[in-house]
Amino acid sequence: MRKSMKKLIALTLACLMLATLFVGCGKKDDGDSSGGDTIKLGWMGSLTGDQAAYGTCESQTLKMMVEDLNANGGLLGKQVELICYDTKGDAQEAVNVAKRLCAQDQVCAIIGPNASGQCIAIQSVLDQYKISDMSTVATNEKVTMQDGQLKEYNFRVCFLDPQQGKIAGSFVYDNLGFDKAAILYDVNDDYALGLKDNFVKVFESKGGTIVAEEGYTAGDTEIKEAQPQIIFTPIFYQDFIMIHKQARTLGIEVPMLGGDGCASEVLFDAADAVDGSYVINHVSLVDPAGDAFRKEYAEKYNGAKMELNGYMAHDAFLLWCAAVEKAGSDDPQAIADAYSQVEVEGMAGKIKISAEDHNPVGKSGCVERIDGKNKTYVFETYIAAD
Repeated sequence: MRKSMKKLIALTLACLMLATLFVGCGKKDDGDSSGGDTIKLGWMGSLTGDQAAYGTCESQTLKMMVEDLNANGGLLGKQVELICYDTKGDAQEAVNVAKRLCAQDQVCAIIGPNASGQCIAIQSVLDQYKISDMSTVATNEKVTMQDGQLKEYNFRVCFLDPQQGKIAGSFVYDNLGFDKAAILYDVNDDYALGLKDNFVKVFESKGGTIVAEEGYTAGDTEIKEAQPQIIFTPIFYQDFIMIHKQARTLGIEVPMLGGDGCASEVLFDAADAVDGSYVINHVSLVDPAGDAFRKEYAEKYNGAKMELNGYMAHDAFLLWCAAVEKAGSDDPQAIADAYSQVEVEGMAGKIKISAEDHNPVGKSGCVERIDGKNKTYVFETYIAAD
């Protein structure tokens, strides 16, 4: 279903017009701020803070792809200029960055951020400037729809929390054969609450029992006494590591299942603690179809590992290229309109954006087991998310 990056870039470039120029990330070319002979694309994400590994990989992936694109002819006869800013993992900073990209840099579209809270926060800025944002791994339902109302300029390439909850519940009950699960979650995080509720709904509908449900401050002892077969942890990778270490010291040895916020190469810094647990992902991090992509990235960035966000940034960029080509210009409104009129074959499969809710149609997700001893992931299965 997926192809190597080289093949995807080649297919995308086949229909593009010629122009060449090397481009950097995060700096404007003061020699020409008019954008007349460039197409300006913005990116925003966490380059510092707890999710810096995700943001760094996203921005580096986009820089690599823009350089490849420009070296092979550019887009609509123009160079592409990538402008990147750090949101510091903060919603208010995301608003500031969005204003800067739209008003000062005058980009035609934005890719990122990966966090749902940041995507939701910038909506008023996107509406004001009528500039679209294609979020990478923002799974909260409110990113593109709220109270039945479509957010005109927010789009995404990832599946949603309800779909991820379905994948989690189905995997635990159908694939692992477990009928007793505990849940450990951050009581103050919308991402965690959404995944928890959807997991419970699916797992219980299949006949499973939630034997314990605890917030971070409730402690792990009750979960141990409840004797679950698995613990569902809808959190982010740093907390995933911390909870594993704490659980193991308390003698809790059952595997854990984390959502897409847990899938990171950073986990292998705590390889022994997380060994044997599972993560839900949008695309397999060990699929041979991604070998060329991972190799190019590693060679360019001194052996760096490809994070999930790099795959999603890759697919978001292909969609943006296709939308610009469909629009025939870098007009922001025309690009926003074109997003639901194009289809690309990305690392996560075929991607078509729905005009009704601005979400990808027919997404599936995979589950991977963490092999801490060999510091790698082991692909388990794909499960239809829709």
